[in-house]
Amino acid sequence: MRLRRLASTDPGFAAALETLTRYEAVEDEAVTAAVRAILADVRARGDAALLEYTQRFDRVAAASVRALEVPRAELEAARARLPRAQAQALAEAAERIRRFHERQLAQSWEYRDADGTRLGQRVLPLERVGLYVPGGKAAYPSTVLMNAIPAKVAGVRELVMTCPAPGGERNPLVLAAAALAGVDRVFALGGAQAIAALAYGTETVPRVDKIVGPGNAYVAAAKRQVFGAVGIDMIAGPSEIVVIGDGSAPAEWAAMDLFSQAEHDEAAQAILLTPSAPWREAVAEAIARLLPQMPRRAVIEASLERRGALVLVRDLEEACALADRIAPEHLELLVADPDALLPRLHHAGALFLGRFSSEALGDYCAGPNHVLPTAGTARFASPLGVYDFQKRSSVIAVSAQGAAALGRIAATLADGEGLPAHARSARMRYE
Repeated sequence: MRLRRLASTDPGFAAALETLTRYEAVEDEAVTAAVRAILADVRARGDAALLEYTQRFDRVAAASVRALEVPRAELEAARARLPRAQAQALAEAAERIRRFHERQLAQSWEYRDADGTRLGQRVLPLERVGLYVPGGKAAYPSTVLMNAIPAKVAGVRELVMTCPAPGGERNPLVLAAAALAGVDRVFALGGAQAIAALAYGTETVPRVDKIVGPGNAYVAAAKRQVFGAVGIDMIAGPSEIVVIGDGSAPAEWAAMDLFSQAEHDEAAQAILLTPSAPWREAVAEAIARLLPQMPRRAVIEASLERRGALVLVRDLEEACALADRIAPEHLELLVADPDALLPRLHHAGALFLGRFSSEALGDYCAGPNHVLPTAGTARFASPLGVYDFQKRSSVIAVSAQGAAALGRIAATLADGEGLPAHARSARMRYE
């Protein structure tokens, strides 16, 4: 495998890093057009269109969409049948995720001006949220927990989950996670047609206020196109990790942490930043030695060759500056004193401090959400959280005394903007 080695002292390093880390989600015109047609069809024909697409893409013939809804008894049965170790792991992960997100819950607040005017903010949960969970060969119970639990903590009244079941095979681990997380309704639907059903509603699938959850190119394109009719969480790019190391952690740990993201798909990115040339070579050697043991070797190798790099930097201060420039989804600090670096870091979806804080723990059970901004969007975006399932309304209750003072201000500004009805409306309260 040809593993890219860079050094910050190399001529043209800045341009090389920019090229390596740039990710632009190219919208395939064929995918966009196909999705547009599916969305329009489901919006026009509802359940009938859903049944046709489910038969075509998932090879499931159903008499009605109601037959594609997973009964509550099936969810609970899937949970009851889990092997003991698996059930315990799922329950412990769910509890940690819930405990963390309960701290994010925002509350309504108010205050009064001296003239008696009451101002505030009213915080309420979204009424109904749709959760898309990928299906097929892979099982993603962690996706269910990370999306559903914050919604329930926020107080969302109804959580509707869609998950494809190709060939009619429903994944029991995903169903068990849905039962555990308190998902209200589950439909064995997938693809752009599921996004359309959630966004517009059909005779059977209720329309939601917001759609969250990952998916393939068709699902991502569908979320992009329905945004505005409903809210969405984000359009996520490939997974990313940047590891800053000072040589104090075992090279094998760093190698495996890079693998943990590279194994997601060929477009994932794994980058090491270190001021230690000997440790960089030790990590390279560990990668070469451990890679043949990986069941997903082909994916890891393709990812590392395409978008991976081992970067030699001048010092840890420069490593932090480069990490901020990349603004990665995951940032690991495999250093002796991670807290010393923390003030220098401003842009990352999640930070993992110290040699025992592997990114894999964050994916499943540490507690914070694993739905994170990618492709440099950590410069302005945040992890999924309870706040994504709450909305805020301003509260304004102006007193008679306040109407006189505020009315003069408002009328003056309205006149300046050429909006006389605004000005007159304000003046009527005090003239």
